[in-house]
Amino acid sequence: MATSADSAALLATGQLAYQQAAVPPQLGHVNNAAKAAKVAKDFEAFFLGQMLQPMFQDIPTDGPMGGGSAEQTWRSMLVDEMGKSMAKAGGIGLADQVRRQMLQTQEAQAK
Repeated sequence: MATSADSAALLATGQLAYQQAAVPPQLGHVNNAAKAAKVAKDFEAFFLGQMLQPMFQDIPTDGPMGGGSAEQTWRSMLVDEMGKSMAKAGGIGLADQVRRQMLQTQEAQAK
């Protein structure tokens, strides 16, 4: 039988995993257009996930079909995955703008 200490440990583990997963992509120097496109897409996915978080944070998780504390623990990861899915499906056009700006900035610095 799970104890409250076990539940607390599981909650802490889930929060740590989310904190590690919710690190924005690094926008450092890229050496080719394909890498720039990937970094820009990752940035857009992160941005979309962060924009979706407030929409879901106040939805109650209780009730006969609610997931309770487990749902609260993993909801943020689900929302991040929604952001990734949206970016993969075409996103909102942010990745193209970020990629273009990264390449322009690097070209200007190379001169």
